Amino acid sequence: VQLQASGGGLVQPGDSLRLSCVASGRTFSHPAMGWFRQAPGKEREIVAIVSWNGDTRYGDSVSGRFRASRDNGKNTIYLQSDSLKTEDTAVYYCAEGPPGSTRMGDFRRWGQGTLVTVSS
Repeated sequence: VQLQASGGGLVQPGDSLRLSCVASGRTFSHPAMGWFRQAPGKEREIVAIVSWNGDTRYGDSVSGRFRASRDNGKNTIYLQSDSLKTEDTAVYYCAEGPPGSTRMGDFRRWGQGTLVTVSS
């Protein structure tokens, strides 16, 4: 299984961005999928974890501004990011894990990441 993230780029504060991640195949039946990010000099953190049926948990730093969704038929997860801030600058990774995954360490398959830079 390979995960390919796309949609990153350079935007200004307050702008919106939509990231996509396509998984070529599935390692698990009814996998959880998630978005994570790592800013320069910081540890990787959870952005959003989406279960097979769409239940979503967000990281505290993005709650209310970001919205994750998935299309199981297309093996794709999306991240709609609104009201972007400079502190949202990071490499955004998508990942796949077994059903019930709730922690970063539960996720087994990772994409290569897409860079989001928020700067004026």
